[in-house]
Amino acid sequence: MSYPRVTAVHPVSAIEGGRIVVDGAGFPTDGPSLPGVRIGEARARVVYASPTRIAALVPPGLEGGPTVVRIDGVPGEDTLVNIAAPLATGLHQVDNPVFDRDGNLYVTFSGTRGQQVPVSIFRVRPGGTRETFSSGIVNPTSMAIGPDGRLYVSSRFEGTVYRVADDGSVEPFATDLGVCCGLAFDDDGLLFVGDRSGTVFRVDQKGQATIFASLPSSVAAFHVAMGPDEALYVTAPTLTTYDSVYRIDRDGTVTTRYTGFGRPQGIAFDGRGSLLVVEALAGASGLYRLPAAGDPELVLSGPGLVGVAVGPRGALVVCSNDTAYRLNL
Repeated sequence: MSYPRVTAVHPVSAIEGGRIVVDGAGFPTDGPSLPGVRIGEARARVVYASPTRIAALVPPGLEGGPTVVRIDGVPGEDTLVNIAAPLATGLHQVDNPVFDRDGNLYVTFSGTRGQQVPVSIFRVRPGGTRETFSSGIVNPTSMAIGPDGRLYVSSRFEGTVYRVADDGSVEPFATDLGVCCGLAFDDDGLLFVGDRSGTVFRVDQKGQATIFASLPSSVAAFHVAMGPDEALYVTAPTLTTYDSVYRIDRDGTVTTRYTGFGRPQGIAFDGRGSLLVVEALAGASGLYRLPAAGDPELVLSGPGLVGVAVGPRGALVVCSNDTAYRLNL
């Protein structure tokens, strides 16, 4: 006789609204209703059930951290899912947030095209306190910390990358960069800027830009990250069913790193050098880890994600358009 039991929950992390799958055996699916699932003390909505697999959506309002998953009528040891709790709300994020060297997180309120908002950039302290940091950048889009420790921010409306001082004041650093989005620095201090109309620029320390590579145009922001192999990685979502993650060598040669994501957006490298990609359309929406070989691994489930940032001491932040969530890897 097979007794009901839970064997695994995946992915290992999720945000509210994310879909988790519980594997096991003997789940009670013969009754008039689907089995009840609780995540912590909250009841989750079940969206699929079979005797060996149940899928449910993470309810809102949960505290962050390891949280017990239980199925009604199924005894056994507790199985956990790591819940990423909201860190900052009331945002308009269209690309990755970014950590500075002290563990402060920078997030944006980008606004609609051409909209002048009261606060362009917020700073979230390591303890979770959010404060106004900078105003005056129209449509702040992507951010990066430069070798000088300063924050650099692109404006997709103005085609300009700004350099932000410690007091939040801004000055233009590079101009005439099209619909400039993703930003990433290499070890030589060169800045790479993704223009969603199809160009990747390389900008020197004086703010002079040259064309580095060309890619298909995108319907959303170019998202870029510098890899540990000193190559630039780019996502450029289109309206096709599947899009590529591109790799660009130091000489500007473009190759395809992976094809199979639907609307891939924010990308970053974790402390182990693994590429993290936010996928927003096909399959299970969420954050994936892309190995050197083989299929991507879903590591965090959640709807509507656009960006990801890896900070000091294993901190991980994922962002939807309006909320930043934090957990530890």
